[in-house]
Amino acid sequence: MVQVITIYNQSGGVMKTSLTMNLGYHLAQHSRKVLLADMDPQASLTVFMGLEPADLEQTIADSILNEVPLAIHRGIHQMDLLPSNIMLSAAEMQLTSLMAREWRLKRVLETIYDYYDFILIDSPPSLGILSVLSLVASTYVLVPIQTQYKSYKGTELLLDSVRQVQAYVNPDLKIAGIVPTIYAASNAQDKAILLAIQEQLSTVTQIYPPIPRATAFADASMEHQPLAVHSPSHAAVKVLESIANSMEKLK
Repeated sequence: MVQVITIYNQSGGVMKTSLTMNLGYHLAQHSRKVLLADMDPQASLTVFMGLEPADLEQTIADSILNEVPLAIHRGIHQMDLLPSNIMLSAAEMQLTSLMAREWRLKRVLETIYDYYDFILIDSPPSLGILSVLSLVASTYVLVPIQTQYKSYKGTELLLDSVRQVQAYVNPDLKIAGIVPTIYAASNAQDKAILLAIQEQLSTVTQIYPPIPRATAFADASMEHQPLAVHSPSHAAVKVLESIANSMEKLK
């Protein structure tokens, strides 16, 4: 059965897009069929994968609004991509007047379930309707949290939004785990926040090893490459591989 996993945090700059792209790549290396879906109007995932959002004639927004066939771009680093652009912001406003809007993404993704083992959704940095659509369409949610105080303090609101989706719309949604990100082992605050995440949230879900702070992620993104392609010996590659291995064990 396909696993649909939303990478979700209402804050920006916590590595959602990098995590989506890199986990997808590692899963693809395990011979899994992977689709990445960009649900952020900023279209960072689309850019990271080497497409120019402004040049796209059709995106995920068209399928959500009009239920037309998905405009999938195939074979990018052995993954497929369902791209986005700024038109998704217009779609977000139009969704407010549509019937059963929470189910729109799930309905269009269901048409391709048989083709994929994993669908990874890069959600926008908000608690708005696009994030709700992403969570309703998902079997799991994976939560990256930067090891900084502000990001950590927002976790309660984030988890509450997940609980509301579980209670009112998608009772089958499960939390796949929390990924501490942008971690600097030499920084006292990072170490303290990582410890707090491990001690206080391990009763809620699995806490994965932290992804280290590294300029290599930005460098790889500029080259439109996963980190394992750009810098295969980088220490973060093993961390990403271990998280991907855990994703394969989800049921």
